[in-house]
Order: sequence, then C-alpha cells, then structure tokens
Amino acid sequence: MAYTIGHISGCHLNPAVSFGLWAGGKFSGREIIPYIIAQVAGAIVGATVLYFIASADGFAANGYAEHSPGGYSLSAALLTETIMTFIFVIIILGSTDKKAPQGFAPIAIGLSLTLIHLISIPVTNTSVNPARSTGTALFQGSWALSQLWLFWLAPIIGALIAGVVYQWLKSDT
Repeated sequence: MAYTIGHISGCHLNPAVSFGLWAGGKFSGREIIPYIIAQVAGAIVGATVLYFIASADGFAANGYAEHSPGGYSLSAALLTETIMTFIFVIIILGSTDKKAPQGFAPIAIGLSLTLIHLISIPVTNTSVNPARSTGTALFQGSWALSQLWLFWLAPIIGALIAGVVYQWLKSDT
C-alpha cells in the first residue's frame, strides 16, 4: 500500500502512525482528526468484508488475559503493543527521512510490520493499529469492546515515544 498510495496520502492507515508522525514533526496536528475518522471508517469497511468472508469465534479481535492467543496478561499486552508500535513508527520515520535511501521505505516498513506480527500475534493478535482493532472489535462485540481501550492507548503511547525519540535522534545530526 505504501507504494500505491504513499505519494497521495502518506499511507497513514493507522491512527498511531499519524500521532507518531505528528510527534516526529512530519505531520500537521490539524489533519489528525480527519485522518483518524477515515482510518476507522476504512477499518470498519475492511472488517465488514472479512466478516462476510470468514466469520469466526473471536474474529481476529485483539485481546489480553483469557482473550490473548497465548494467555498473556494485561501488562504483557500493554508492553508488547507499546514496544511493537514504537519500533514500527521509528522505522517509518527513519526510512521516510529525506536523508534515507529513496524508494526503499515501503520495503522496510512492510518487512518490519511482518516481523511485528510474527512476534506479537501470540500475545495480543497484533494491533499496533487502533483503527484495525476497532473494526474487528465492533464485530466481535462484548469482551473485545471492553478491552479496546488498551489497543488505542498502547499504540498511541508507543507512537508518541517514537516521534519524540526520532526528533531527539535527528537533532544530533
């Protein structure tokens, strides 16, 4: 998707990424709310399509404790989602920098997101994207909606930390 629509919208399909890019000085704060509305709407449309194709128990919703694929605790889920989002956003910020090799950012971003999923699916079913978590939670209902707060909070915290760290690292160059 980054190669497809990155030049049009920046390919922010994730509210945490938008917050991280804002904190990293690469995105206007005025645009965050409209982007988040579009991101959540897109996630709901995507979840609707997924629901009609493969409706299943849990519906790929994110969870912790008894709803974690591996039975991981709330604190493990919070830490995992925060760190994985931090890593994702710092890679986005670094690989899209003007000083980075041009044209390779989507490769770095896509491969990092793949690795993040491989690491965190057993813990939370991988969020790192509050919009994605919202879309599936709406269809799963009950427990997924009650745990959704974590899958907004942790990715946004991780993204904001990444933006601040990126600004700090960049100030040394």
